[in-house]
Amino acid sequence: MMDNRSGKGLSFVRRIYLPRIIGLGIGMLSVMAGISTLQMPPWVWGLLLFNGLIWPHLAFQLARRAAVPYHAEYRNLLVDSLMGGFWTAAMQFNPLPSVTILAMMAMNNFAAGGQRLFFKGLFIQGLGAGLSIALLGAGLQLQATPLQVYACLPMLTLYPMAVGWVCYRLAMNLSEHKRRLSALSRTDSLTGLLNHGSWKDLLQLKFQTCQQQHCQAVIALIDIDHFKAINDTYGHVVGDCVLSQLSNELKLGLREDDLAGRYGGDEFCLILPNTNLEQASLAMERLRERVGSYRNPQLPELRISLSIGLASCREGLADAQDWLNEADKALYTAKKSGRNQVNFAQPDLTALKLAYPD
Repeated sequence: MMDNRSGKGLSFVRRIYLPRIIGLGIGMLSVMAGISTLQMPPWVWGLLLFNGLIWPHLAFQLARRAAVPYHAEYRNLLVDSLMGGFWTAAMQFNPLPSVTILAMMAMNNFAAGGQRLFFKGLFIQGLGAGLSIALLGAGLQLQATPLQVYACLPMLTLYPMAVGWVCYRLAMNLSEHKRRLSALSRTDSLTGLLNHGSWKDLLQLKFQTCQQQHCQAVIALIDIDHFKAINDTYGHVVGDCVLSQLSNELKLGLREDDLAGRYGGDEFCLILPNTNLEQASLAMERLRERVGSYRNPQLPELRISLSIGLASCREGLADAQDWLNEADKALYTAKKSGRNQVNFAQPDLTALKLAYPD
């Protein structure tokens, strides 16, 4: 939520801080030029210095220390609008500095709070102008002096740059958040591999590519043997460690175009493009041996073995599901034949087993 003391609320406060320092600092120069030709009491100059030099830092501290930083900063923006209206009337609505200040303030309110803050800011500016007229009297100064023109130039150049920089930073942060959220939605939280749905989507795309371009690819389905017994004997924490260990081994052996995912509880899946069955069998056997040689110093009796089923993408397969079913049948054969082995499917033949001694 936006009012989180350590989350987006404080982030919002920090985003406003630098533009307020720049905007009020150079806006003070415009107001000084605007009232320089008028007879103003000393307290007006003191208020102007406070508003331009001290208020940005005070507003930041008030919002940062507030119970609800976002709401406090929202109030600070309304104070900015109040003072903007006040100084506009104090300058007797001198066109150039008045329009400059009100336009920059409107841009800031729109950027910070959208349409709602924009219109609320206009209303508060009207109240500020009324307060100024009540205290200082009404007047109308329609001619801008050269000093007032030059004093407005920093506001017209530097402040839009500051707001643009903040908006750019925000856009980059949002883009990064979207990228992370997209990655999280596609990956398994425990292993960091593709989740079931994402891997199945990519399987469909890879199948279509292979059929259209007549290229080779192999699916590997990997099952941890007796994983339930590992969980029952050592607990789910150890079971999760086993899953993480296998996922790490998969990542170490992946090529750039290989796609690895977690297919189910203790099942993993691979798409190996530009690979034939022989190459895939050798790669999976190396994986089986690496995982089988893993030893946990705290649980030396723990043993891990894998059953792996392979299927190549070939002509005659109706769809990606048929391709996956062949790999699943090969995996089933590997498990029924004693586990701890690699098995691959061949069209129109009984799955040929590649068993390796421990």
